Amino acid sequence: MDKITKVKNISIWIFIVPFVTINICLILITHFHGLFPNRADIIHPVFPYLDGGASISRTARVFPTYLIFKPAMFLTSYLLIKYWLYNKSIIQSFEDNHKHINKIIFFGVGSAIFLTLHSIFLGIKFDNDLYKLFRRVVMLLFIVFEVVAQTYLVLILNSLKEKLTKYINKKILKLKIYLVSLLVIVAIISIPLISADGNKFFKHALEWDYFVAVISFYLLTFLMWKKTK
Repeated sequence: MDKITKVKNISIWIFIVPFVTINICLILITHFHGLFPNRADIIHPVFPYLDGGASISRTARVFPTYLIFKPAMFLTSYLLIKYWLYNKSIIQSFEDNHKHINKIIFFGVGSAIFLTLHSIFLGIKFDNDLYKLFRRVVMLLFIVFEVVAQTYLVLILNSLKEKLTKYINKKILKLKIYLVSLLVIVAIISIPLISADGNKFFKHALEWDYFVAVISFYLLTFLMWKKTK
């Protein structure tokens, strides 16, 4: 099936583009200080996946890192929309009126829209509490919509796994189910900690690790689908 090949190809880029981008921004702002005209933007070497020394937005919202981050996120948003639309077509090939099919489009495309909005407003300084709340809500909605879309997709694929035997690696599908389950559990457990004041370094480390876990779903997608002739 042609659309399976397209989903397989798109999914690997949805993983590579944001993963490489956030780490390039991190390396630049912590090691190439001469590139940053505003010395206050510089961060001394940290490894935020463990020490939570900086948030993703802190590394990506200043000049020149936003010149890398924003286009990469716009590209990722576009690829996400294509990904979810192709998945809808694949599912319809096996079961035209699956009860969850419209949900993956709503939440999947919605997550791409929120990622675009987050990228547009990232780095725009406006000293207003409502504006700051808006930015946080947009980022939160991206994560929520993305995880919900992934959850519905694995539910659909699992319900069709016998029909998809020739096309998917069932072991990888199980890994996707475990990953999504972990994302949901961690999100529920972390809500009280994120909502409370303080815990800055924990929140930053969680942000980096959680984001990589979310996009790892697409790496597993690439591995799950078998090559089709």
